Amino acid sequence: MRILVSITGASGIIYGRKMIEILRKSKEDVKLVVSNCGKEVARYEKVVLPKADYGDDDLAAPPASGTNGPDVMIVMPCSMKTLGKIANGISDTLTTRAAEVALKERKRLILVVRETPLSLIAIENMRRITLAGGIILPACPGFYHNPKKIEDLVDFIIAKTLNVAGIEHRLVIRWKGE
Repeated sequence: MRILVSITGASGIIYGRKMIEILRKSKEDVKLVVSNCGKEVARYEKVVLPKADYGDDDLAAPPASGTNGPDVMIVMPCSMKTLGKIANGISDTLTTRAAEVALKERKRLILVVRETPLSLIAIENMRRITLAGGIILPACPGFYHNPKKIEDLVDFIIAKTLNVAGIEHRLVIRWKGE
């Protein structure tokens, strides 16, 4: 499976960093792109980013083409700016172009949005993505697994994302009832 992870300029860079670390240990073909705003937020949040495979301005990179797009694309975290561009067909970065490719080729596109509260514009953009076949996965961790530290909450969101992507993991034990 070919997977593209994009880290954009929303708070929650730790989600993207941990996701790429987990995926790079798997047997999947994983590539990373980081937006300029993602790099800036990483500095604010004091998160060391893994090495990117492509620059977000590289519109000639393989994921920008329908003939070589990823099987799964995960934008984690997904800024409202990136959400809005994807929802409205603005393909001016590798992230937004690869997302458009994923949608037009009917591949799995997962946007892990990290914003609260949500404006009506953001909700409408999420609706548009959903109608186009994308998946909106808000970074809203559950607590039924009794988290003890922040990493447990991060793992919960990563596990949910991996579930939706169809990628096996052992991060969080699946709910089995009482």
